[in-house]
Amino acid sequence: MASPRPRPTLLLVALLFAALSSGCAWFRPAQPVREIEVTATAYNSVRGQTDGSPGTTAYGIRLEPGMHIVAVSRDLEELGLREGVRIRIDGLDGEWRVEDRMAARWTRRIDVYFGADVEAAKRWGTRRVRIHW
Repeated sequence: MASPRPRPTLLLVALLFAALSSGCAWFRPAQPVREIEVTATAYNSVRGQTDGSPGTTAYGIRLEPGMHIVAVSRDLEELGLREGVRIRIDGLDGEWRVEDRMAARWTRRIDVYFGADVEAAKRWGTRRVRIHW
């Protein structure tokens, strides 16, 4: 006598239970998207705009034109915008990474890296933007 085949419904339930109990990332609830309005300025990797090493961030990242890097004020770090966090900035394309930190005197502020393009940084100027992470 042949052994009975498992019913597809039972098999599906067993697979679903195994996936949920194993902690598969595709079953974990998504992290809520956080957003905040900040003042955004622009900076370049040129002398006179940073400390003594304009080509290296506070986290030791070597800057190169074209990188999508932002520096954040320390109060934003406390909200979860730490090194390596990816953000979206209203008004700018793509994802940007937190890879630099601003001086302690700034609050609710980001500084967007514009490579060596000083004119683009000047055109950006200072503005209020909403960021999402």
